[in-house]
Amino acid sequence: MIKNIIFDFGDIFIDLDKPATVKEMYRFGLTEVTAEMDQINHNYERGKVSSQEFVSFYKERFPMASDQQLIHAWNAIILDFPESRLEFIEELAKEGKYRLFLLSNTNELHIEKVKKNMTLERYQRFQNCFEKFYLSHEIHMRKPDAEIYQFVLDQNQLVAEQTLFVDDTKENTDAASALGIHSWNLIPGEDDVLELFNQKTIAF
Repeated sequence: MIKNIIFDFGDIFIDLDKPATVKEMYRFGLTEVTAEMDQINHNYERGKVSSQEFVSFYKERFPMASDQQLIHAWNAIILDFPESRLEFIEELAKEGKYRLFLLSNTNELHIEKVKKNMTLERYQRFQNCFEKFYLSHEIHMRKPDAEIYQFVLDQNQLVAEQTLFVDDTKENTDAASALGIHSWNLIPGEDDVLELFNQKTIAF
């Protein structure tokens, strides 16, 4: 029986346009996302480099772009947060049946953009629904590394077999499942978090 639910953020609650950043960067001369870029993106998500260092890295490679243009391109992925999903998680929190957690791979610039898009008041309403609100750049770990799931389990004394993890990336749900956590790999465009309790494979 599920007693705890750990939710991802992007494409679970807030809509994302994942190809948007690369499309924006084509304007500045990007031809491919290199291993070096992947590495700094991941390190930025882990909070191992500052926003200034992150922007400077891309500024050195694309000098024709201004800092603000680079930030705009980076944040192009962030879309809207439907009110129906905010109401859903608020109602779930109000019921008090499950311990609720958020676990998101995200970074400082994206969170700033999320707050601006949502408004700070709605963002705080969302944050208040969760017992703990884990952002990768604040805890210096990222999915799908096993350590981040174990950290959440250990910090909150959760039993893996009583815990459900909801994420839109199969690599992430597979990693959680390997630790005995129940998982729902939500497919954006096909599934919606509003349908959570309609999932026949999850024993609520």
